Amino acid sequence: MKTGASATPRPQRMPRDKADTILLLVSALLVLLPHARHLPPWISLLCGAILSWRAAITLRGKRMPSSLVLLPVAALSMIGVQASYQTLLGRDAGVAMLVLLVAFKMLEMHARRDLFVVIFLCYFLVLTNFFYSQSIFTALLMVLSVLALLTTQLSFQFTGAVPPLRTRLLMGARMLALAAPLALLMFVVFPRIQGPLWGASNSGAGGKSGLSDQMAPGQMSSLALSDEPVFRVRFDGRPPEQATLYWRGPVLDAFDGLTWSRGAGRASSRDMRLSVGGPAFDYEVTLEPSSSRWVFALEMPGRVPAFPGRATRVSPQFELSVDSPPSGRVRYRVRSHLDYALQRDGVDDPGRWLLLPYGFNPRALQAGLALRRESDPARRVEAVLRRFREQGYSYTLEPPLLGRHTVDEFLYQTRAGFCEHYAGAFVFLMRAAGVPSRVVTGYQGGETNPFDGVMTVRQSDAHAWAEVWLAGRGWVRVDPTAAVAPERVRRGLSAAVRLPAPFGIEALRGLGLEAGGDAWFGQLRNAFGAVNNGWNQWVLNYTPERQRNVVGSLQAGLRGWPFVALLTSAGILLLLYGILVRRKAIDPIEALYSVLCKRLGQHGLARAADEGPTAYAARVAAASHLASPTRDAAAEFLRRYSAWRYAPIQADPRLAATLKSLLSQVR
Repeated sequence: MKTGASATPRPQRMPRDKADTILLLVSALLVLLPHARHLPPWISLLCGAILSWRAAITLRGKRMPSSLVLLPVAALSMIGVQASYQTLLGRDAGVAMLVLLVAFKMLEMHARRDLFVVIFLCYFLVLTNFFYSQSIFTALLMVLSVLALLTTQLSFQFTGAVPPLRTRLLMGARMLALAAPLALLMFVVFPRIQGPLWGASNSGAGGKSGLSDQMAPGQMSSLALSDEPVFRVRFDGRPPEQATLYWRGPVLDAFDGLTWSRGAGRASSRDMRLSVGGPAFDYEVTLEPSSSRWVFALEMPGRVPAFPGRATRVSPQFELSVDSPPSGRVRYRVRSHLDYALQRDGVDDPGRWLLLPYGFNPRALQAGLALRRESDPARRVEAVLRRFREQGYSYTLEPPLLGRHTVDEFLYQTRAGFCEHYAGAFVFLMRAAGVPSRVVTGYQGGETNPFDGVMTVRQSDAHAWAEVWLAGRGWVRVDPTAAVAPERVRRGLSAAVRLPAPFGIEALRGLGLEAGGDAWFGQLRNAFGAVNNGWNQWVLNYTPERQRNVVGSLQAGLRGWPFVALLTSAGILLLLYGILVRRKAIDPIEALYSVLCKRLGQHGLARAADEGPTAYAARVAAASHLASPTRDAAAEFLRRYSAWRYAPIQADPRLAATLKSLLSQVR
């Protein structure tokens, strides 16, 4: 006896109205999530609670809350926006209210039009994300959000059976693909608006702090932990050696015992003397947005670089700056010479470069005075460098804390420090030894991406070195760090100290997650860096000047018979493609139905424009002038067609063959 096991019940499909609502909630969540980075936490939590509430109402089939509940909560939310932003106007407050409006509208959808109101509000929210970030990640996420919204919008359009979600997603993707060429054309040729969108500050490319006008122990080592790019460099030819890449920034000459800073002294035209020689290196710098006015060039630029829309200034210490911090990415070209002489014939007010604070670092002061017994200033410099090399000093990212006499404690007790410790102590000893000297801050080195050849200089490349003035040679660069950790200058920071592993997980080093070398993580970072740099250069930095150049090149290329031939060929290909797509788009069942209507029309039974197949079949069945086989075959054809057209979707692979057989009997 055969016993039958009870069949496992198949899960029931969710009703269409619930499925559409859940899809709308998911699409809205995808749009709202990126705003959580800049909105007050209470708004994000409130929106999450509202969306969860609406999902529970949908799944459980409960009633929507009344206006008596929603209005007080909405009013309190507006009061909260006012308290958080101190206004209800402006970009941030406006975006916050739009986010709350979308969330509250979810609890107030009573008609079909309300669904489309929510969708179009979400489209506006997609645009507002670019107020805060214009990275390639944000762009990809917004494309995904638009695809979800399009799929949701399409789902509301179907009146009969709804295709599977995958089919609807493909339809939305096809619509996006068709719109992409037009969007690309508009981006390239539509006149660019100078300045940020709608006058809002571009926080997405907001300025980041880096090097400052001051240097204290521990300041550079904190920057060394930051992977943020400061600027990118593309050399016209082969770049210089890593050890020669000194990107000059602020020059510090005033010391108060703890902090080095820029002095306020004036200089004469004599101090601006610079002579360059040797081979020149031409390159283009793309400076990231910054809250600082400093700009950087390889020591030493032969001429002051020009900045579009900004005045460039050069100080007597050859520091480059602009009149206002760049709110967006700025590109400029520079020509630098590694062989240079700065103020070789002397400096005005040499005592300025010998000043030391009273009452600080007595041991270092005595050591510097003792160096004066050596008559040659160059030998005094070498004596201090030899001290750093031979007396057990170490280079570390975590130097010990120092007290009042920072230089003494570093030189004679801790003997461990970062570049600012060595540069500051070296300049102190040189001044005590009677050698004019100063601290120079900036960046040293850079990482070249093998994918696109672009060098990236990061905050972790921040560095401090020294300059001493020697008779007949002028200001000469001396890097005390190179005496202690030569690998820092030759190969970069990661070769001199052990940096934290990505994500702070030290155990991942064994899996090849080091940032450089041939590790797969390093290769992945380089690949993304090349893509991100291309995005920055060709999308975010598509300025009006660059647009004029691109459009001018296009206009020059659109002249002559090659363009006419290309345009004609493209038109023919598009026409053929349209014909093929149209033929492919015609359903074979619908094609057979059209042939039947045409044949019946030849018998005086043309189908009316508003006549459905059921009514048409009844009229055909009552037509006495038709032969019985023809009448019966036509009626059966229309019955089967009507069942296929309006009944629930059922796969019948033999339907087309059956209809063809019936059609052959209608003559």
